[in-house]
Amino acid sequence: MQIPLLRLQCGVNSYDWGKVGHESAAARYAATTAPSDFSIESEKPYAELWMGTHPSLPSKDLGTQRSLLDLVQDNQALMSIEITERYGGKLPFLFKVLSIRKALSIQAHPNKKLAEQLHERDSSNYPDDNHKPEMTIAITPFEGLCGFRPLAEIAHFLKAIEPLRNLIGSQAVSDFEETIRGNEESSDEATVQKNKDALRSLFTKLMESKSENIESASKELVALAENTPTRFGVLSGDVATNPSNPEELAGIIRRLDSQFPSDIGLFVFFFLNFIKLSPGEAMFLKADDIHAYVSGDIIECMASSDNVVRAGFTPKFKDIDTLTQMLTYSYAPIEEQKLVPTDYPYATLNAAAYSSASSCLLYDPPIEEFSVLKTDLKRTGAKVTFDPIEGPSILICTGGQGRITVGSKTEEVQEGFVFFIGATAECVIEKTGRGDGDENVFTTYKAFCELTGKEAMANGH
Repeated sequence: MQIPLLRLQCGVNSYDWGKVGHESAAARYAATTAPSDFSIESEKPYAELWMGTHPSLPSKDLGTQRSLLDLVQDNQALMSIEITERYGGKLPFLFKVLSIRKALSIQAHPNKKLAEQLHERDSSNYPDDNHKPEMTIAITPFEGLCGFRPLAEIAHFLKAIEPLRNLIGSQAVSDFEETIRGNEESSDEATVQKNKDALRSLFTKLMESKSENIESASKELVALAENTPTRFGVLSGDVATNPSNPEELAGIIRRLDSQFPSDIGLFVFFFLNFIKLSPGEAMFLKADDIHAYVSGDIIECMASSDNVVRAGFTPKFKDIDTLTQMLTYSYAPIEEQKLVPTDYPYATLNAAAYSSASSCLLYDPPIEEFSVLKTDLKRTGAKVTFDPIEGPSILICTGGQGRITVGSKTEEVQEGFVFFIGATAECVIEKTGRGDGDENVFTTYKAFCELTGKEAMANGH
């Protein structure tokens, strides 16, 4: 058997929302291993670097140009027999880098059962029969929308943003307010379900708005944002739910309108948590969770699927009926949407790594298909040895220089380089670049799959 370390050539997708030219981390990373006929075009948007076996943009072994899918199917030990059998000979996860210049669609990813139904009904718009829970880790400062806001915040905006209230209609708004009044934070199961039903009804009414009504309401909304930015979304008096930064809120609405004029997404914004992640912060999205990405460069890992149910901020196919029916309508504060990493116990740091406060953090969502390790080595000669994992890994470098060793094979590593690491292989990475401290960190992200019995926890079961 060959030594299970392969340097990969990974493709980059060009979508309108991607960052342009060399501003795109996805493009820069792709260029480090690209075919000779690839060059970054200064005016072209580059959105997503894909790392994995998904047929839409499969990775290749840089040396032989064989697809990673061929290699893992020819040699099942690279993924382990158990993972090969469970996931049909394909990598269980799809690893990506996204570079976001303008908002991605308001969307959700179907659970396993719904994915199978959608794929059977409409395979052109739903190309996979698999679910797609996903995790986002910020590389640069990131903005996004994630899950429904606490009910008190939604009720606040229904009062404070007149065009929103008028678009939905006073009767639907009154019914919602009547149902949740005094019960916004109740944990009683029956009350929570009643609140979710009320939220579903209100949100569905919004999503069914006629295009001419959306256009008229959008103009009023943007005028409010432009003319009264310091009072945007604010109710008079000392109201606990008033936005902490009305001008920022007004600025975001103006920006989103410039990207997608008169779009229903401008109003969906007031239903969803607006979340900011600093580099290294993360969030996890279960199947059927509503979300949208607004700006930034991120690492993204998901179950191997390309299914997206869209309903706003997009020129692509929208499926509003499916979206409004599939959502969980869970509502929670921003902090509950974040996924906090922990120290990874199965890595050994050498003295140079330990004394320079180098770190190895585990982002471990409650699903079977993937976890991600972020390693920061801060001093030349800092080294970390990972215990063997009973499953496959893909590693990408997002900064600095170093080397990776698996068995007797050692490869140089620099920003943008991507490697596949086979199952049961001990892996060592070491910083070789000069300079210490936060400006010269050797940073890698390693996605892996190891079966531990978590597979039913967040997959729509």
